[in-house]
Amino acid sequence: MELQQFKYDNKIVKYFVIATVAFGLIGMLVGILMAIQLFLPDANLGLQFTTFGRIRPLHTNAVIFAFVGNAMFAGVYYSMQRLLKARMYSDMLSWIHFWGWQLIILAAVITLPLGMTTSKEYAELEWPIDIAITIIWVVFGINMIGTILKRRERHMYVAIWFYIATFVTVAVLHVVNSFEIPVTMFKSYSWYAGVQDALVQWWYGHNAVAFFLTTPFLGIMYYFLPKAANRPVYSYKLSIIHFWSLIFIYIWAGPHHLLYTSLPNWAQSLGTVFSIMLLAPSWGGMLNGLLTLRGAWDRVREDPVLKFMVVAVTAYGMATLEGPLLSIKNVNAIAHFTDWIIAHVHVGGLGWNGFLIFGMLYWMIPRMWGTKLYSTKLANTHFWIGTLGIIVYALPLYTAGVVQSLMWKSFNAEGFLEYPNFLETVTQIVPMYMMRAIGGVLYLAGAIMMAYNLVKTAKQGSFKAEEAAEAPALEKKKKIVGGHWHSVLERKPVIFTVLTLVAILIGGIIEMVPTFLIKSNIPTIESVKPYTPLELHGRDLYIKEGCSNCHTQMIRPFRSETERYGEYSKAGEFVYDHPFLWGSKRTGPDLHRVGAKYNNVWHFNHMLDPNSTSPGSIMPPYAWMFTQSIDLDETAGKITALRRVGVPYAEGYEETANDDLMKQAREITADLAASDIEISEQAEIVALIAYLQRLGTDIKVKSNDQNP
Repeated sequence: MELQQFKYDNKIVKYFVIATVAFGLIGMLVGILMAIQLFLPDANLGLQFTTFGRIRPLHTNAVIFAFVGNAMFAGVYYSMQRLLKARMYSDMLSWIHFWGWQLIILAAVITLPLGMTTSKEYAELEWPIDIAITIIWVVFGINMIGTILKRRERHMYVAIWFYIATFVTVAVLHVVNSFEIPVTMFKSYSWYAGVQDALVQWWYGHNAVAFFLTTPFLGIMYYFLPKAANRPVYSYKLSIIHFWSLIFIYIWAGPHHLLYTSLPNWAQSLGTVFSIMLLAPSWGGMLNGLLTLRGAWDRVREDPVLKFMVVAVTAYGMATLEGPLLSIKNVNAIAHFTDWIIAHVHVGGLGWNGFLIFGMLYWMIPRMWGTKLYSTKLANTHFWIGTLGIIVYALPLYTAGVVQSLMWKSFNAEGFLEYPNFLETVTQIVPMYMMRAIGGVLYLAGAIMMAYNLVKTAKQGSFKAEEAAEAPALEKKKKIVGGHWHSVLERKPVIFTVLTLVAILIGGIIEMVPTFLIKSNIPTIESVKPYTPLELHGRDLYIKEGCSNCHTQMIRPFRSETERYGEYSKAGEFVYDHPFLWGSKRTGPDLHRVGAKYNNVWHFNHMLDPNSTSPGSIMPPYAWMFTQSIDLDETAGKITALRRVGVPYAEGYEETANDDLMKQAREITADLAASDIEISEQAEIVALIAYLQRLGTDIKVKSNDQNP
């Protein structure tokens, strides 16, 4: 059979590698700035653009989509060409994908510090950027599927399976979660409300972890680990079980983020059951990776690539053991809303994703530049300092999580809360936050070492932009009889993709459709009314400043929480919340019942100088909210948009909404003036106070009370 001559495209891989390293360093640096602010709030330098609430989504997006995302594309473009024995389908699509993705990241870097956010975890970017993500993701998918169709290798290797699952599932997740109604160019409201929004978001949020941070990197593991070890994958059959069970089960697990919330119990139970089941395929994949090293363990002592990959796969195993454990209700009751969850996430992010990326780069760069790694010693130093960084980062946070939970739930002999002041729990863990920052600095130092090492490696070699290869063409009409049933499926990429789509859709449909169609899942409360125009502006400011990054709005039915905060949260209280703001971490206290708890003056002083009302607070001051004004021109658009998604504002109310807004604003400013506080009626702080004073008060209102 005649061999065909072709060339692999290394240039696109090179550019994704450069973006990986650059954005990795930036994302880690932003993370350290965040960590410092948790014990030194003034580290934001008094700027509104650098507060914890604003840069937290910048950090997560930079690390997940810029660092890990670019690394994923680098690994996929490098491995796919070689596994399929074909150049990428279209060089033009490759470059549209690269530059489009970088522009999306740049848009995130600009918009998130400006407070342009949806507030939805891992989906904070506003609607024009969401559309851009969809377009670029489709470009990536066309390029990938086109390459598969023109392949010269009949069978699709296991890594390709995971790449297909990644493309299909992320597309579905992103589109479904991004349904929103635009208000302005960079402001929108979620199509979903309250409980439904929470379910959709965490179906997306958990599976963004599953299908953006896990499945593509399992594909990368299945390619690069055997290459680095010079050993075949331990078990083909285990790979099959690992893949199909993982993608089918993973999609069901989202509700475990919402245990003890207002989500219907049946949905919580489904999330718990499937999360526990997830342990089996996850550990199957880990063992398949580690056992691939049989006969090569002696090399781990010397080879930094194998060191990184072994720890990465082990971290994957530890994170996927912890996840199912945290989904057990009794464990979740202790860990949820605490720093334990932060530690768990970072063991996966720093250990699994970070270390696998480092190992991949150390293996790939010397080969693309036709040379040896500049310094193996420096790479080994990077490994040890990075490992130490993970330990110093995670252990204090695990400790902090346990301390938080014990203090929150502690009662004295008289039956009262042992620590009724939430700040007592904060001051106890500040030293642990300091250790966390040190761990982050160590990890970043290792990454800087790697960047230096890779640059020096590239300089001593010569880059192969076009790598020559040859392989016989695929005989499309050739019929192959027999073989393993899965090998037959591997020869049919279109059917394989469709089956993957079906596998991931089943769980999503079963979990979400009943919540949308069966009214009993979301009981209504007659006294719950839409937000007033001023409260709506205040809520949008709450979102803009990222308050939900530190404060929850979900009181769980525990005595410790009802004693501290008040009546537990009901599903019917959130029917007009677009988006939901339940939060996922209590750095500060829950705010769902904060309405009418303090007077307007207290809120005014608290936002101006948190320590004046709460000594020892690690919350920064929000001085700009006292000089910046809300935009009354946006009121009508907000009312109209919310009416379109089902909020029962009267027809034409948008024309008189500002009258009601000013009336409520004057009431607040008059109350402040009685305490010798002068402030503009249109000041942002006035709107925020209005919103905070509304929180959790609806169920205390008589059912015949009316709001617009």
